[in-house]
Amino acid sequence: MTHRQSGLSGDNGWRPIGLIVAGVACLGFVASGAVRTANAAPLAYVTNSASASVSVINTVTKTVLSNISVGLTPEQIAITPNGARAYVTNSGSNTVSVIDTGGNAVVGSPISVGSNPVGIAITPNGARAYVTNSGSNTVSVIDTAGNAVVGSPIPVGSSPAGIAVIPNGARVYVANFGSTTVSVIDTGGNAVVGSPIPVGSNPVGIAITPNGARAYVTNSGSNTVSVIDTAGNAVVGSPIPVGSSPAGIAVIPNGARVYVSNFVDNTVSVIDTATNTVITTIPVGSRPDFLAVSPDGASVYVPNQGSNTVSVIATATNSVTGSPIAVGTAPTGIAFNHVGAPIIPTLSDGALLLLFVAMAATLAVRIAGRSIVDQ
Repeated sequence: MTHRQSGLSGDNGWRPIGLIVAGVACLGFVASGAVRTANAAPLAYVTNSASASVSVINTVTKTVLSNISVGLTPEQIAITPNGARAYVTNSGSNTVSVIDTGGNAVVGSPISVGSNPVGIAITPNGARAYVTNSGSNTVSVIDTAGNAVVGSPIPVGSSPAGIAVIPNGARVYVANFGSTTVSVIDTGGNAVVGSPIPVGSNPVGIAITPNGARAYVTNSGSNTVSVIDTAGNAVVGSPIPVGSSPAGIAVIPNGARVYVSNFVDNTVSVIDTATNTVITTIPVGSRPDFLAVSPDGASVYVPNQGSNTVSVIATATNSVTGSPIAVGTAPTGIAFNHVGAPIIPTLSDGALLLLFVAMAATLAVRIAGRSIVDQ
């Protein structure tokens, strides 16, 4: 900005004072939090297993914003509760990549874990990431503060796949594909507690209700979903029949519905948790995999591994909305940044009032300045 001497012809001395008034008003906007962001939109992060990349989707425009290179055969992804970091299991590299969601770029070196990492889940406090190593029959624990593995790998069942943490962070549930069981890890000591829980054949995915009372497990070899009571760590009721080779599973935030991707049927089954029965089946793309529910519960995003797309289901109508979103090759997993990204800055009513006051004050000073010069 060019500085000037006061009293030059044509200025009448009003502009410096007016700028000061306007500047003070703008500072007031910032100090009072008057400038805000309208309905920040969460971003969806999709692992493309055959592209060695992660696609970032704007959930408002339903378009891909960027593609981030990661390790070989990225399988699943989890994002810290504060939305700052995304952790990606690279099954072909035996590593976990860390993405800074602020710049959508990988940070640091890949974290070495066990053989063929698949599933990943982060504790509610964001301090630990738990990774299933399907080739090692173990779970690795990553300290997210230093992005390093802590402790020894935790032995679980054969070929662990899906993994989930209960809301209070006390236990981790692991679907053991090769053992037809679910292992339970106590996060306090990072050790398996109790006997493995028998479920259906080849369990793959696992999701826990928001109240932590139930764990739902997809049994890909049985075409069913098992329900575990987490209080007693035992299966309750009969297995729920779904489509062929169920894989991914997710619960909506109010706990009323569970969505299950049927890998061979190219469909998604919707389970009513009150009755534990399927209430509808939704056609999607080819080879739907590990799906996820948006933070507001309004949508379910389904990676279609065989179509290289993501389908979006509206939970209000249980129908696909819009056209499939083209992503990388063979998408397998998806997660949402719950914090989201700014859309359009707006002003609150209070901020608008301050703006009008600043404008009026500037005009008044300008008129007063002219009056003084005229005298």
